[in-house]
Amino acid sequence: MPVSLPSSRPKEVKLFRNNRSQAVRIPAEFELPGDRVLIHREGDKLIIEPVTRPSNIVELIAAWKKEAPLEPEDQFPDIEDTPAKPENIF
Repeated sequence: MPVSLPSSRPKEVKLFRNNRSQAVRIPAEFELPGDRVLIHREGDKLIIEPVTRPSNIVELIAAWKKEAPLEPEDQFPDIEDTPAKPENIF
């Protein structure tokens, strides 16, 4: 269940390069749980949110229900199932 945190005032932080990616230093007061985040753009804003994982089977099934149904190309292909041939293992 998401925890609602109190709003905070904006804070200017430094952008820097990390190899070919742009990175941002996140101050401790804005620290997010875990080691992965989701990022998306809304207009000229970047939204960063923690990745949440289901903690029980009910949450997992609820998350699966939100997924789009599989397309025909996502189905397993038919595989010709030929009988095994006898082998001499001695």
